[in-house]
Amino acid sequence: MPIDYEVEYNNRARVPEHPDIFARWAREAQDHRAEAMKGRRAELGLSYGSTLRQTIDLFWPRPVSSAAKAPLAIFVHGGYWRSLEPGMFSQVARGLNSHGVAVAVAGYDLCPQVTIADIIEQIRHACLFLWLRTERRMMVYGHSAGGHLAAAMLATPWHTLYPKTPADLVGAAYSISGLFDLTPLTKTSMAADLRLDEAAARSVSPLFWPAPPHGRSFDAVVGALESSEFLRQSRIIAEAWSKSGVQATYQEIAGTNHFTVLDPLSDPRSAMTKRLAELVPAV
Repeated sequence: MPIDYEVEYNNRARVPEHPDIFARWAREAQDHRAEAMKGRRAELGLSYGSTLRQTIDLFWPRPVSSAAKAPLAIFVHGGYWRSLEPGMFSQVARGLNSHGVAVAVAGYDLCPQVTIADIIEQIRHACLFLWLRTERRMMVYGHSAGGHLAAAMLATPWHTLYPKTPADLVGAAYSISGLFDLTPLTKTSMAADLRLDEAAARSVSPLFWPAPPHGRSFDAVVGALESSEFLRQSRIIAEAWSKSGVQATYQEIAGTNHFTVLDPLSDPRSAMTKRLAELVPAV
């Protein structure tokens, strides 16, 4: 039976309560920003590019005096590269902040005003901006489209593109419900907004790029209640990169859908947060 890609990739239709989840995220994000600002641990709206959406919200751990020694992680939000904004996701920093890790929540321009290839380049510049500012290597994690971008950062040949950066600028990535083969999206109604045809989709699909260098770490996790295509997307990238020498793992998070799978990030005690803390490179 042919796959109905429109159904498989329409997460909002699969989770009709998603407006309530988004509203909760916004409240939790506002609470974390207020808490971090009160403690002078937040730097909001740092500009890394030439447009208004190319900004970073940087959250430092307690105590502020330890910031100089804090390792660094970058979170990239989802929204199918065409919606949402970093201000909805400040709460994801709470978990790693409690483990002494600084968290940068990155924004980017959206399709169809830009292409996915443009967004990949923007997040590369966000990483470079943070490297120049902090001189820290980093772990990148992201959700949905952000999971795709996290994988793209791990697979970026940093030293050949930007010779002054370390080759292992991004030594680990953690993708939550990511997309790595974008060719199925050419069979959906969102293809026009994403400006994707078959060739463009392959060019921005990390599955078809050279794998990251041997020994890099990559976790592909997905909600167990997600569509068969989203499960497949995470499974195939973990399998392919494992065969190329990447320390890649695949995991389904029981009882979670495409949106609730993100919630453990704000819990310092969650297994997801503890795993992320293990992946962040030491300063």
